[in-house]
Amino acid sequence: MKTRKIGLANYLAYGSGDFLGAGTTALTAAWLLYFYTTFCGLTPIEATFIFAAARVLDAVVSPLMGFLTDNFGTTWLGKRFGRRKFFILLGIPCVFSYSLMWVGDMGFWYYLLTYLVFDIVYTMILVPYETLVPEMTDDFKQKTKFSGARISMAQMSAILASFLPGILLTHFGKDNAVSFFYASLVFSVLCAMMLTFVWFFTWERPREEWSEAALRAEEEKKKLNLGQSLNRLFVELSSTLRVKIFRQHLGMYLGGYIAQDVFNAVFTYYVVFVLMQEASMASNLLGTMAIFQFIAVIAMIPLCIRFGPAPSYRMVVVLFGLASISYAMLYYAGLSDVYSLLLLVSALAGLGRGGINYVPWNVYTYIADVDEVITGQRREGIFAGIMTLTRKASQAGAIMLVGIVMQLSGFVSGQKVQPEEVSHTILMILSVGTVLVLICGFLVSLRFKLNLQTHSTLREETAKMRESGRAMPETATPQARATVEMLAGLPYECLWGNNNIGYLNRNKPAAPSLNERASLNSTYNRG
Repeated sequence: MKTRKIGLANYLAYGSGDFLGAGTTALTAAWLLYFYTTFCGLTPIEATFIFAAARVLDAVVSPLMGFLTDNFGTTWLGKRFGRRKFFILLGIPCVFSYSLMWVGDMGFWYYLLTYLVFDIVYTMILVPYETLVPEMTDDFKQKTKFSGARISMAQMSAILASFLPGILLTHFGKDNAVSFFYASLVFSVLCAMMLTFVWFFTWERPREEWSEAALRAEEEKKKLNLGQSLNRLFVELSSTLRVKIFRQHLGMYLGGYIAQDVFNAVFTYYVVFVLMQEASMASNLLGTMAIFQFIAVIAMIPLCIRFGPAPSYRMVVVLFGLASISYAMLYYAGLSDVYSLLLLVSALAGLGRGGINYVPWNVYTYIADVDEVITGQRREGIFAGIMTLTRKASQAGAIMLVGIVMQLSGFVSGQKVQPEEVSHTILMILSVGTVLVLICGFLVSLRFKLNLQTHSTLREETAKMRESGRAMPETATPQARATVEMLAGLPYECLWGNNNIGYLNRNKPAAPSLNERASLNSTYNRG
């Protein structure tokens, strides 16, 4: 793929788009459950029902959006504005719906409706946004830099999301809900500005650079009726989970992000009801974390290039796990009132969290490259839809679980002092709950083998397949063949659409797994 010249403006403009993804997510994860139960009169169960309802809706909207953005290029609007970027342009005025979520003293149905509306807007923008890096370049280092720019800008937005509520609470008073409305309004304005930069300084893969299979798929889509299109959507979505490296990627992604969601959902309660401090202190500690997250992201760019994503991921998982346990240890050791120790632990947590945020989104930009070798197509939108769905589902699921456990432990909305059982429950969630999820991601990362060297080999073999229109095992060296098979999870001769993965290849014979082929070869050799 021939890319345009990529400069600093392109990296920063693309990265700024995650002010929506990271900034609003940080504000929501850290404060929305607290806002609902403190200023809106909702019980933890009522608040968690809102998150649950949004995930039911999202189970349809996120995959549908991924499918739509992959197929929108055949429409007049898609040809005029881009199959991805049209939805980013449409979303710019819609981001102000975020502020409607943060109006105090409204009813349950108001909060449910406003949350659902913004959830749809978020999906409409983030799914196509997440496809842009694979559209703009195939180069490993450039993708790593784009991911670094994205996560760096995301951490800047997280710093703002952490400190801003505390500053506004101090100004307007700790019992005034308007602080959160103004915080959300700041993010709405910033998101609209940043998405405008994304629109002007990013691009999509030119149609003349699509593979033959992708063009054939484009023509086939025009002939499908509604029922056939829905069936195609189901086949495409389910096929993503048949890509081994994507399953491994999801395991690392969810292990790191669900752990942070659990931690974020309960951290403000830890400060207010366990440490018995003001909510502004929680804001300061979260801000400290966010600053060190930013530092960690910058450090992770060369680390991922030098050592690979998986080893780097394991290192930062350990850092965050140690920090999570340390918060509980400080309390039980009677040292939780030492502010300097809390800042130190928060800094350690930030270093771990920043790395955890960076690695999965860096890895994601290479998943479509592996999928192309398998299917002969570029399906970034489908993968982005699944990623957005799992991200929002994991965040909502974590907040829901925390809310339910808190209410079962005896938490009472609106009270400034909670029963002792609530304090111990908060500490268990903050430390043990976070660490258990991190362990899952750590174990999955032990099997992940994509790095600079293996991706370079993959690109070389992909270029041969694009040129010839088929897999060419006869021209591959034994080392290249082994590397591509390891990443794809299929025998080399079954790649580039020689399998039944994806809708376009659905009627072809299923490819044997590498283990099945080895077993057949062993049987043949013995015979």
